Amino acid sequence: MPDILPAQTSPDDAPPLERLLAIMARLRDPRTGCEWDRVQTFATIAPYTIEEAYEVADAIARDDLGALGDELGDLLLQVVFHARIAEEAGAFDFAAVAAGIADKIERRHPHIFGNAALPQQWDDLKAAERVARGTTAALGGIALALPALMRAEKIQQRAARVGFDWPGTAGPADKVVEELAELASATTAANRLEEAGDLLFAAVNLARKHGIAAEDALRAANAKFERRFAAMEALAAERGENFAALDLSAQEGLWQAVKLSEVGVAP
Repeated sequence: MPDILPAQTSPDDAPPLERLLAIMARLRDPRTGCEWDRVQTFATIAPYTIEEAYEVADAIARDDLGALGDELGDLLLQVVFHARIAEEAGAFDFAAVAAGIADKIERRHPHIFGNAALPQQWDDLKAAERVARGTTAALGGIALALPALMRAEKIQQRAARVGFDWPGTAGPADKVVEELAELASATTAANRLEEAGDLLFAAVNLARKHGIAAEDALRAANAKFERRFAAMEALAAERGENFAALDLSAQEGLWQAVKLSEVGVAP
């Protein structure tokens, strides 16, 4: 690892990546850097890294290419930030990060960059890498910070690769019904928490067996509910009603009216 040079800002006409790396070095300078940036650690900026990744996904979902460019820049800044902290600790630098991912992508595409005649399964290649790192457990190496639904799906996929899986959708469907009953019969807060988790895990499994990503399905359901709720509030306002003051029966009537209007049927 080369010695870390004093922080200097690259000129504006420097290559953009070189300029960004220099800006981060300047922000992290222990004497003249930004008070906030120079005290950050991997742990303190990790939440921002996750947030920026979600904002990238949000821009894609909204088909907003202008916002996507901005959010990708924010995400790149997070990579640069982590790499700078690691460089200061003598662990690795941004160049090592870039070289490492380039090596990995070439290794995982031997039919493009190597001598393999046919593509290998991506999951098989990743599994071989885990073994090379000393991780042999079927469920080893699944990131703890993943959204819970996504992580549940990955856990189930890994278990399925070693044969622990339902052959169809009937078993998972029965399991959802079973977990619903167990949640209903739970008598303590701890039991209810456990059974609610089991119910969600079973629902993810059922969605997976239908070829549906639970994270995507729930995101779509959230968006649908938000859209319909806003429409209910607007419809109540058109009728001169205060939505919050309506009883549940009247609110349900608005909900049904909005649902019917979405499929082109007059409420």
